Amino acid sequence: MGKHSSSPKKKGSKNEKDPNNHTVATNRRARHDYSILDTYEAGMVLSGTEVKSLRQGTANLTEGFAAFSPSGELWMENVHIPEYLNGTWTNHAARRKRKLLLHRKELIKISRQAQDPGLTVVPLRLYFKDGRAKVEIGIAKGKREFDKRHALKEKQDAREAQRAMRYRNLRSS
Repeated sequence: MGKHSSSPKKKGSKNEKDPNNHTVATNRRARHDYSILDTYEAGMVLSGTEVKSLRQGTANLTEGFAAFSPSGELWMENVHIPEYLNGTWTNHAARRKRKLLLHRKELIKISRQAQDPGLTVVPLRLYFKDGRAKVEIGIAKGKREFDKRHALKEKQDAREAQRAMRYRNLRSS
């Protein structure tokens, strides 16, 4: 008659928890201080002890930024990846510059955007994807103080409206 409809779960499906795909660190401060205009996914050149330290889930992106070198390469600076505890004399420096890996077209596009006054490149999220360390970078424009207050007020109003709707739905059923 017909084929059996149940199929085995594919490896890498959304429902499966994969230890190779997880977020290590997020830069929540960047989303508060900046308006993110565009985002990109970049690979990173890391040493072995840096990868081991990231797999332990420790990193800090809050003061990080990305800048172009005179040769046109994009480097991430001031990102803190702590030293690997079991590392030897080959351990890495915690705040060293790290090269970001992007396609040439993306580098050109980012460099043109970053040259505009008031725009900067900030790391938003550090994560593993298919076993490789990736960083999500964003082209960002700084917010003024009243913009930050306005954004917080909008978020609080939306949260209160959601709470009221949930309470009303519970009461009506």
